[in-house]
Amino acid sequence: MVHHRLDHYDPSRVRDAAAIPRQIVAVGASSTSERWEHTPHHHQHGQLIYTLRGVVHCVIEAGIWIVPPQCALWIPGGVIHAARGAGEADVYCLLIDPGAASALPRQCCTLSVSPLLHALIGKAVSFPPLYDEDGAQGRLVATLLDELAEAPIEALHLPMPQDPRLMRLANSLLANPGDKSTLGEWAMRIGMSERSMTRLLLEQIGLSFGRWRRQLHVILSLQRLANGESVQGVALDLGYENASGFITMFRKAMGQPPARYLADRMGATSQDAQPGIAMREVAD
Repeated sequence: MVHHRLDHYDPSRVRDAAAIPRQIVAVGASSTSERWEHTPHHHQHGQLIYTLRGVVHCVIEAGIWIVPPQCALWIPGGVIHAARGAGEADVYCLLIDPGAASALPRQCCTLSVSPLLHALIGKAVSFPPLYDEDGAQGRLVATLLDELAEAPIEALHLPMPQDPRLMRLANSLLANPGDKSTLGEWAMRIGMSERSMTRLLLEQIGLSFGRWRRQLHVILSLQRLANGESVQGVALDLGYENASGFITMFRKAMGQPPARYLADRMGATSQDAQPGIAMREVAD
């Protein structure tokens, strides 16, 4: 298996790995740095980013995709993307030849990782780069591709606006998600009327300000809770007065309180794989 450092990214190493004449090239990557970032880039091969530990943020096509532990992000070939993270992280990257990716989604998406898919990826990364295509290793890779094509698509996507004023709003909340400023306060801060800000948000991301902020809170809370942080600590950091208020918001969004939600999914994958996370519609 080829192994990279997330905090010492060299695009040429990915190109070298993608040049290996196989349907799939498994690339392991890890980081121990406090913060790391990969500038926008693209490659011909499709890329599956499977997070084992830590959290990876990918910026793709006017949106942010947050990949918590035991979820996978699919990026089709040729799509420009950037990535960043903080703290220790371990991921597997599968570079998939364009000819082998025809049955996979044509858009970026988060895929649910079943116990079987988890096991197949774990086995594939142990193969040598030039694995035997005609033997058992080649058959396992074919099964892996079939499972990827059938994997349910989940919604862990935070849409991002294009208007510079709305981008200031979004980036400010990403940096400080506990900011409890009202719609009117934010509109004044970015130099817009409440009505114009609401209309433009709906036009550009399809969500109201309140729903966008709730989706941000759910996604950020899932990544932190999956890493073992307490509900109380996460709730306070996200600006809630207490854990009860946060749990109420989470239950409306996900249908279950956070502890039950995570326990059900982690219990359903006893081999430590966790399915992707689906967002439910929440009325304003």
